[in-house]
Amino acid sequence: MSAPAFPPVFAGRRFAVMGLGRNGLPAAEALATMGAEVSAWDDDAASREAASRHGIHLANPLEGMLIADALILSPGIPHIFPAPHPVAARAAAQGIPILSDAELLFRAVRAAGSKAGFIGVTGTNGKSTTTALIAHILKTAGVPFAAGGNLGPAALALPLLPDAGYYVLEMSSYMLERISELRFEIAILLNLSPDHLDRHGGMEGYIAAKQRIFAQRTPQGLAVIGSDDQPSCEIAASLAPPVARISGESTADVWCESGTLCDRAGPILAMHEAFALPGTHNAQNAAAAAAVALAVGVTRPALAAAIRSYPGLPHRQQSICHAGGIEFINDSKATNADSVARALACYPRVVWIAGGIAKEGGIESLKRFFPRIAEAFLIGRDAPLFAATLAHCGVPHRIVGRLEDAVPAAYDAARARSVPVVLLSPAAASFDQFQGFPERGERFAHLARALAACPSEGKAA
Repeated sequence: MSAPAFPPVFAGRRFAVMGLGRNGLPAAEALATMGAEVSAWDDDAASREAASRHGIHLANPLEGMLIADALILSPGIPHIFPAPHPVAARAAAQGIPILSDAELLFRAVRAAGSKAGFIGVTGTNGKSTTTALIAHILKTAGVPFAAGGNLGPAALALPLLPDAGYYVLEMSSYMLERISELRFEIAILLNLSPDHLDRHGGMEGYIAAKQRIFAQRTPQGLAVIGSDDQPSCEIAASLAPPVARISGESTADVWCESGTLCDRAGPILAMHEAFALPGTHNAQNAAAAAAVALAVGVTRPALAAAIRSYPGLPHRQQSICHAGGIEFINDSKATNADSVARALACYPRVVWIAGGIAKEGGIESLKRFFPRIAEAFLIGRDAPLFAATLAHCGVPHRIVGRLEDAVPAAYDAARARSVPVVLLSPAAASFDQFQGFPERGERFAHLARALAACPSEGKAA
């Protein structure tokens, strides 16, 4: 039975939508079906043409007056740092609110009369896995839900849920900056480490954006927060109860101890049974999901069974295939050093493929894991930067430029050195060579599977 459609809750309202990609186009379509008058624009002509084919009214907001009750700005478009997009600057000058599509989903749900709960998930790393894991637990427990936001469907593409349902939204720092009325029944902050600093004017601004997830919880809403990094611990100390502290490695309210996921009531399950959740970082993700599930009434046996059956997400330590006894791991989502540290901690010895557009600090923070790297193969724009760090530490490495060259070379090196794992965990953004980390991961998987089909060749098509 399909979910009911939203009624025309925005009749008589006017919205401008800037950016017609994964978030903006669904937002424009949904707002129109909810009765709003929508004008949309994208700086890219192809995106405008695609929107026009969907029946979206196009109007350049820089030509004439910008007339709207709010500007829906796609997450990738800056409105403050490093410099506001001209449309964002115009909206700010005219006093027009700049909102995310998640904000309008909340308003639409409440205007439609639904009391469905909102669960928000943020953090530097692990938020997609945690969002997907919570959704998987709710699905297996028979709880009505819809998941999306920064992961999966755009927020305004989600259906109208009944009062007993839950929206599980992955919230990026960009989205959290652009909410005003959205309130979370459960707000989750997994961890904090430097990322997207150019978009927030530095670490202080980045932390402030992430912390907004707690300012937006309901008065009795549960705060779930990691205790494995100092910035998160400092925020936790400032929060009003109820608060559930989570950890992948030390005692908290929900935590992993000696490989067993626990809470104050006792063991939940042995994490080695959850094959798609390796490492302490995934133990923290599981702890967060467990805290949420128990808070909404999922039984402990149902929770344990759901975590065991969770299939994992692509591009996050995804096992692709084996070739000649060597496993290929796709961790393309690891675009910063902190993410890569979590992956390297899972494998005693790897041949590592890394590179792209480096984040601030490069791979300096990974030095404690360098003894695990038998050899590194570097791709992308900042391969020379990574090479300099590796050379200084005596790590064998080669600059190969392209993934097409890195995968077969890494396979040959793994065979020659008797290393069981080839790990793509780039520690860098992908936009110098790919449309995004999914395209990079899919290309790696294609190359690895080609080798698995003909492992003796040592080269991929």
